[in-house]
Amino acid sequence: MSHSEERRTSKTGDQFATRLIHFGAEVDQATGASSVPLYQASTFHHASIDAPPQYDYTRSGNPTRQALEDYIAGLEGGVRGFAFASGMAAISTAFLLLSAGDHLICTEDVYGGTYRFLTVVASRLGIETTFVDMTDLDAVRAALKDNTKAVYMETPSNPTLKITDVAAVAAWAKECGLLTLLDNTFMTPYHQRPIEQGVDVVLHSATKFLGGHSDLLAGLAVAADENIAVRLKMLQNSLGSVLGVQDSWLLMRGMKTLQARMEHSERSARKLAAWLAERPDIARVYYPGLADHPGREIHERQSSGYGAVVSFDTGSGEAARRLMDKVRLPLVAVSLGAVESILSYPALMSHASMPQEVRHARGIGDGLLRFSVGLEDADDLIADLEQALAR
Repeated sequence: MSHSEERRTSKTGDQFATRLIHFGAEVDQATGASSVPLYQASTFHHASIDAPPQYDYTRSGNPTRQALEDYIAGLEGGVRGFAFASGMAAISTAFLLLSAGDHLICTEDVYGGTYRFLTVVASRLGIETTFVDMTDLDAVRAALKDNTKAVYMETPSNPTLKITDVAAVAAWAKECGLLTLLDNTFMTPYHQRPIEQGVDVVLHSATKFLGGHSDLLAGLAVAADENIAVRLKMLQNSLGSVLGVQDSWLLMRGMKTLQARMEHSERSARKLAAWLAERPDIARVYYPGLADHPGREIHERQSSGYGAVVSFDTGSGEAARRLMDKVRLPLVAVSLGAVESILSYPALMSHASMPQEVRHARGIGDGLLRFSVGLEDADDLIADLEQALAR
């Protein structure tokens, strides 16, 4: 069995593709239905006031959402999962595991929404953040303060696809008694399972690859141990930013095809990245699967694939705009991880909330584009980019 196959095998011996379909709630026990029922209810009857039912109010728990939460917990190898109204709802809730006066160490080229929450909202709550180049373990260690309580990782990072050595950072954090959190949106549990590397909380914008169809907003969190799970449950219930029943069902439907979609998109992404890397009119290509990617060796140790996101620098904002005007196949839009390819402009989209000088310091230049490769034919995508660049 290969390393990749071993990583995709559960403790019971079932392959990942099988567990995507057979996740424990795939058949309704009451009716035999081949889909999780939608419990479209806000409240639940108490047959006895002295014996409260498992579910009493949908903000606190709902059978449809519970099926999803158990589903992602099983895929990530955690003890409990939690579903939120968006990726940022999941991420911001997880940050509230910290308290006023606490300090956080965070990946410097993090998603713009995460950067905005930490610098605008968390800072007002008295939570301090130091952004570091997390490819440099010495820089991570140097950021430690007396009040440091957590480390937040994003690997591959968005949008420059830098790689953090998850096991090394998690091991150091445990020595220091720090909580570790990791955004696994780009890789999904199909390619990368951070809990196996020692991470405490795994986060997803499930809007992206897990949902996969550009038709829902959702966020997920998975706790590695019961103590953290209890704290996350309290926060989820207190804040109330839970995922609705319809979107919980829709997300489960999307997740069933995760492996098939990721495999197709990754094959195309590797082909597209190699083609871009050969073009003299492209200043730089960012993709962990390229031989010259500085983090490739570490990425291959902790992930079983390279993913479906390719970023590339056209050299200038003017060139990036010309390309976006000329492409015909991908959506020019925010977001990623869908069946259709999506071409994004981080400077004005995902990282618009990051000041220009901060973006540039993190390598997010005005000519940078992020291409999330969908399920179209790779040769068609390349031909479309070629005509756009030629024009």
